[in-house]
Amino acid sequence: MDASNRTRRFFTLAFAITWGLQVPGVLARLGRLPGDPDAYLPFAMLGIFGPTVAALVCTHRESGRAGVRSLLAGLTRVRIAPQWYLAALVLPGALLSAVLFGMNLAGRTGPWSFVPGIDRLVAGVVIAVAEEIGWRGYAMSRLEARYGAFAGNGILGALWAVWHVPMFVAVGVPLSLGLVMLLFFVGGSLYFAWLVRRSGGGVFVAVLAHLGAHLNNSHAVLPADAFPAVVHAVVYAGLGFAVMRAVAPRGTARADLATSR
Repeated sequence: MDASNRTRRFFTLAFAITWGLQVPGVLARLGRLPGDPDAYLPFAMLGIFGPTVAALVCTHRESGRAGVRSLLAGLTRVRIAPQWYLAALVLPGALLSAVLFGMNLAGRTGPWSFVPGIDRLVAGVVIAVAEEIGWRGYAMSRLEARYGAFAGNGILGALWAVWHVPMFVAVGVPLSLGLVMLLFFVGGSLYFAWLVRRSGGGVFVAVLAHLGAHLNNSHAVLPADAFPAVVHAVVYAGLGFAVMRAVAPRGTARADLATSR
């Protein structure tokens, strides 16, 4: 099986697991399936592990236990320079709050920071690990090798956004914010890829970056207030396009882009 088919198998399996566990709960919440929607919640929570399970299954089929150990070893690559911790955990959230705070000084009313409680923080850690083993641990390098840094990570970001659709519907995110969510995830995908490439931290840095999005998460006030999510999307898009353009200039060969792992 060639590389493109293996990558397609990964995404098919990740979507099948997640949507298979989450869509019934969404349908129950919409009144399309009988029963208490909260009864479906445990299955929906298990759905976030779809990318990890898919990555483990595909890696084992391709390279056995040694490949699985190598994939998971990326989570322990914690010895990186301090600036990468700041860039992953702090920078996007700080920019979001700075923009919103400046707008409040200019007359806007509304929150300018979204610090989670301990329960949401723990959930953020679990979510970050459950997703990043698949997205950045398995899929990123394969898509980069085939399409290059910009296109590969752009495709990954778009698929990442679509994968979240059942979650968006479940919490009432309006369809009118579809393009905002796409911008958020594509920008985040580009930024995360740059962090992985430049820091040498592998999946661990991607987990930090994913957790960073939860440390100041504008989506916490959706659907009541969509403006912070728009700003958050612009922040990630600005960061993602700026840093990836700096490391992947026009005409760079695809083979030179799939480094840093």
